[in-house]
Amino acid sequence: MDTLSYKTVSANKATVTKEWLHIDAEGQTLGRLSSVVAKLLRGKHKPNFTPHVDCGDNIIITNAEKINLSGKKWTDKSYIRHTGYPGGQRSLTAQELFEKNPERLIEKAVKGMLPKNKLGAALFRNLKVYAGATHNQDAQQPKTVNLNEFK
Repeated sequence: MDTLSYKTVSANKATVTKEWLHIDAEGQTLGRLSSVVAKLLRGKHKPNFTPHVDCGDNIIITNAEKINLSGKKWTDKSYIRHTGYPGGQRSLTAQELFEKNPERLIEKAVKGMLPKNKLGAALFRNLKVYAGATHNQDAQQPKTVNLNEFK
């Protein structure tokens, strides 16, 4: 048996095949949707996954205003930020953030599940979230995905 046939294949920018995927968030739970989306953005569902390369797909999420949160998270979950000034800590509940910008709720959940480095920032740029049912990426011909097949 030839041991050279067992070489590990490492993906790079030239060998990665990226697809455009469309996900409908209507009726989905935020955390479960976000974990699947983070896995797709990272490329962990592909056989040639390489940890230090952007080998994930481009994701389009529509109907962000129809997302669900379980339990009392609408009132109890808080998003904290800081203005940069002394005493400048501000917080919003999930309900307040959702009323201001429903896309930001999904974006924050997915971003928290990505790596905290340059690769994570590059992966996050592959995510497009829209509040309504329409999106601007029709030219990319995205493939609609059922989330139940990525468990």
